[in-house]
Amino acid sequence: MFPKLVPMPSPNLLTERDADKTPILECINLGINFGGLAAVENFNMAIGRTEITGLIGPNGAGKTTVFNLLTKVYQPTKGTILLDGNDTHNMTTAQVNRAGIARTFQNIRLFNDLTVEENVTVAMNAHMRYNMWTGIFRLPAFWKEERVAHERALELLSIFNMADLADTKAGSLPYGAQRRLEIVRALATNPSLLLLDEPAAGMNPSETAELMENIRKIRDTFQIAILLIEHDMNLVMNICEGIAVLNFGRIIAKGTPEDIQSNPAVIEAYLGKQKEA
Repeated sequence: MFPKLVPMPSPNLLTERDADKTPILECINLGINFGGLAAVENFNMAIGRTEITGLIGPNGAGKTTVFNLLTKVYQPTKGTILLDGNDTHNMTTAQVNRAGIARTFQNIRLFNDLTVEENVTVAMNAHMRYNMWTGIFRLPAFWKEERVAHERALELLSIFNMADLADTKAGSLPYGAQRRLEIVRALATNPSLLLLDEPAAGMNPSETAELMENIRKIRDTFQIAILLIEHDMNLVMNICEGIAVLNFGRIIAKGTPEDIQSNPAVIEAYLGKQKEA
């Protein structure tokens, strides 16, 4: 059973479980224009601190643009993004990542010539506690941090049963394992909000089922929020507690999976308007 969604003072919803806490993310009238075109407009969403939320919509609806706004690949034309109650206005992508947002991409972006472990430890760079000279001269503080990073990488890989692949080149992994590695690398930045952009793309049914288990495991193990874009409606409806539907850059519906499945505006957006007999 999914938790009940309850209204906030703003036009947003939160899971009942997280309703007494500050949302980890709140978007207020968020929008961006490209020239004279409003790619995203009046985007309002709140995500609870341990919530799994889906952002769905037809191709070209603006979903990845929203992810790019949240991670400051694009700077919003208008509106506000609050991360853990703090305005991210004028933050860079790196600053937003350090503040708590990590993401994966539609197209896998691994360092193919590095090992699996190296792909994970490179994401820990912002949290390393040694300076340039310590690294150059290989002082004790350097080796201490390297040991901590190694242990942390193996710990994260073990959660996804990938520790035995630590020394394997990332580019030689099968597709499903590369997807898992990209998620592990995102988790290595210690996020409070994980953005997954079409994580099931290209997966077969068994890989998708395993992905669903892993997403739940991430939320339960790390007690973080997850926002995912996905076209696999079976995955979305079975794992997301709240869902927002985007069409032509605007949210046309928000609610539980049951609400969304029966919403006429959502059905029309996906299937088109039925002609009258």
